[in-house]
Amino acid sequence: MDALIHAADEALRTLFAKPGASRACPTLPADSDGEMSDSERALSGALMRVNHVGEVCAQALYTAQALAARTGPHADESLARHLEAAGREETDHLAWTQQRLDELGARPSVLNPLWYSGAFAIGWVAGKLGPGISLGFVVETERQVEAHLDGHMSRLPAGDQTSRAIVAQMKDDEARHASEAQRAGAKELPAPVRGLMTAAAKVMTTVAHRI
Repeated sequence: MDALIHAADEALRTLFAKPGASRACPTLPADSDGEMSDSERALSGALMRVNHVGEVCAQALYTAQALAARTGPHADESLARHLEAAGREETDHLAWTQQRLDELGARPSVLNPLWYSGAFAIGWVAGKLGPGISLGFVVETERQVEAHLDGHMSRLPAGDQTSRAIVAQMKDDEARHASEAQRAGAKELPAPVRGLMTAAAKVMTTVAHRI
């Protein structure tokens, strides 16, 4: 019951509370950003909205996987703690992207409750398939997110160095999470599963770019 209450609390905090970061947001000198046109600011806002949605989903995935690791006949407290530690760093990303959205005058996705619910369901299933699969899911997710962030680095306007600094730190953290999960005993997911994950991510990023 405690684990369920904690999971519900995490959902409410992610969706309805202002996120707080344990690390300072990556910053640059005040004059690092160049002038941006209205269209460039809109593009930066759309890209950071997609990144914010990704962090909402990350909160749901890690929370669900940690809950799954704490319940049932194969409960694994060490795995749950591992997932929660990674989730706390993802909370930093959530706070940073929210802050940048505010600075750009952009809004989060109105579909965040839907994204969270879907990601939570996927994370729960992955968690219930055992530690190796759960960690393998982390590895594949983080690899895909890293590639996605790399693409955003090339799409952000040249004048938006602040968003670039945030995305660069997020990319480094995602790569480390994947490496840590690999060392913890991740199993490689089958190619069809990886393909489905890519397709689902494409739908989310395409819709979140606009809504």
